[in-house]
Amino acid sequence: MAENEHNDAPIIIKKGKKAKHGHHGGAWKVAYSDFVTAMMALFIVLWILAQNEEVKNNIAGYFNDPSGFGSGNGPSVFKGPGRNNNVEPLALTEFQKKEIEKERLTAMGKALKEELDKNGFEEFDGLIDVEIVDEGLRIELAESDKGEFFQVGTAKMKENVKKILAIIAKRLSKINNKIVVEGHTDARPYPGNGMGYTNFELSADRANAARRVLMANGVKESQIDEIRGYADKRLRNPKNPFDASNRRISIIVKYSE
Repeated sequence: MAENEHNDAPIIIKKGKKAKHGHHGGAWKVAYSDFVTAMMALFIVLWILAQNEEVKNNIAGYFNDPSGFGSGNGPSVFKGPGRNNNVEPLALTEFQKKEIEKERLTAMGKALKEELDKNGFEEFDGLIDVEIVDEGLRIELAESDKGEFFQVGTAKMKENVKKILAIIAKRLSKINNKIVVEGHTDARPYPGNGMGYTNFELSADRANAARRVLMANGVKESQIDEIRGYADKRLRNPKNPFDASNRRISIIVKYSE
């Protein structure tokens, strides 16, 4: 009896449910993003450590005042100090400084040339050149057979030339650049075989005559850096040493130091 009751008991079969492989709730993405962020931070730190003190100071200035860094131009590591710190701006290279100065002097030379043309010195038309040279901006007044700046063989300047130099002086008085004034002559020699008054003295005297007119019209004495008398050693027309264009005055506005 007991044996039959045992045999009649229902058989229960339990099946285990296999779990599917999910995405683990996206936890791996968070871990990966943290790893990438940490690596980026590491590279930034290594880059900063490899920079010079100027860059480090500018970066520090940015984090001290990110909204005002760059003198009000928005956040920028390389545009200058913030409003609330004393960090020096990132220094420009010598090449960058010269290029900026070249642009400024070129613009000034163009404006000066337009002003001289507007004032109508017909007899000196084509005799005034303004160009950028190695030292800076050169303003050159070269004589011709029709337009002379000085009385022959002397440093006595003609009145129209003084008016031209006065216009030039007013422009130069507005800047602080150093100025060089050069005098040049043709190859016609003085008597005395170089032992008396020569073209060296004449060219220097003419350069000084130009200097005096410049200073009388606003150029500061502190701006005058050098007076050069080249005689006939820098001929503009070497094929004809006696050509009138070799007799000239050059005013060089030097690049800022």
